[in-house]
Amino acid sequence: MTDDSEPAGDGSEPADDDTIAGLSRSDPLAAVSPLDGRYAGRTAPLSPYASEAALMRARTRVEVEYLLALGELDATPIAFDEATEAALRRIYEGFDVEDARLIKGLETEGAAGYDATNHDVKAVEYFLRVRLAEIAGGGEIGADEASEAPLDDAESLYPWIHFGLTSEDVNNLAQRLLVKPAVSEVIVPAVREVRDALVELAQEHRDTPMLARTHGQPATPTTFGKEMAVYAARLGRALGRVVVANGDLSGKLAGASGTYAAHRAAYPDVDWREFSESFVRGLDLEHTALATQVNPCDDLAALFDALRGVNNVLLDLDLDAWLYVSDRYLGQEAVEGETGSSTMPHKVNPIDFENSEGNLSKANSDLTFLADYVTTSRLQRDLSDSTVKRNVGAALAHCLIGYSKAADGLAKVVPKETVMREELDATPEVIGEAVQTILRREGDTEAYERVKALSRGRSVTLDDFRELFDDLDVDEGVRAELKALTPAGYTGFGDGLVDEIDE
Repeated sequence: MTDDSEPAGDGSEPADDDTIAGLSRSDPLAAVSPLDGRYAGRTAPLSPYASEAALMRARTRVEVEYLLALGELDATPIAFDEATEAALRRIYEGFDVEDARLIKGLETEGAAGYDATNHDVKAVEYFLRVRLAEIAGGGEIGADEASEAPLDDAESLYPWIHFGLTSEDVNNLAQRLLVKPAVSEVIVPAVREVRDALVELAQEHRDTPMLARTHGQPATPTTFGKEMAVYAARLGRALGRVVVANGDLSGKLAGASGTYAAHRAAYPDVDWREFSESFVRGLDLEHTALATQVNPCDDLAALFDALRGVNNVLLDLDLDAWLYVSDRYLGQEAVEGETGSSTMPHKVNPIDFENSEGNLSKANSDLTFLADYVTTSRLQRDLSDSTVKRNVGAALAHCLIGYSKAADGLAKVVPKETVMREELDATPEVIGEAVQTILRREGDTEAYERVKALSRGRSVTLDDFRELFDDLDVDEGVRAELKALTPAGYTGFGDGLVDEIDE
């Protein structure tokens, strides 16, 4: 094992007395993590980006594209025609389970005439040797059987696989080639689904009056739609930050200490810095020009922080939705056959919001840890980050569960306008703000104090307010204006504010 890889697990089976009879280790019921067990159906969309096989395929892609890029240099003695380039790209484009198993075998047991590498990236290098030999022999997967072998001599290419690279050059690029589409193709759409549900609720209930609570106490009324619009707008802005951070993912390819030393020693006349930038950008990544052996990972930290921003908005939503259900502002559609409580048959619990809250909290814990950890390294390199980075997929998986559960919760809730109006009618003191503000407009220097004396800490009715209005020395038009005030009608521009949601 070299200094930039970690040993594989020994793959040993658990003792017989530790297993459940008839249960395969590949069965979701045997999974150590609920991400691959209980929630496997929800996390499955991330498997093409977060699995061990996915990382093997991404490493293979980097190594193949790097080999092809070397072939384009005038300085190197290798070159590839279109048929050979296509054959080489088919190695990763057609990557399948047998390829992944071969790489794992090369790493842990030895295979195809090679001893066990105990090094994950070196195993990919030997895997490519095996596949190159097959191409030269005309046995490559996906090739036209009627065509000749596009590669004459496989062994002459062996020295150029991983030429001048350190494993971190391959790993940092491969990891970003997985994280970037995982976020854009899985995470972002899942968040947009929640935002779309919030927008729909906001628009449908834009003028549904609802008692607001500040410090948990009755406050100036709002509309249910406006409150959902606040979350939709916040979520849209937070999601925008994720998209930007994901687009800024940046790769490093500069050798063992980030100096291109091996490359320059071999070919001093090649502009390796330009080569590196062109290669990395060709993978649709930004380029990190200054690095040690490791990519500094500030880009990943920024992405993780942006994801935490999304999660924080949804955690706030989960808590409020839970309270709205508790206050009976929101009803929940019962699922046929579902049990809410093992002892109380009547219950329909807000479990989706609770589950979302738990998973997003776990995700934030993981994302905070990852953002802090991956940006540090002892001197030019230590290996502690390698095992940590293998948990990026798990953090994204907890995010995904949280998003999907929030979406499920929103799909089940039914705003109860009657309940909201009844509570507003039972809380007439909330018009006190409007009363004292109108009286201030009329020059009443004791306006606030009048309303405070009437309402603070007391139960009042609209009739109590109207008695106050009858005693005021104001124009009849103002008196009529005050008497027309109702809690349900005191929602300001609540309905119109829904239109402030950015598209």
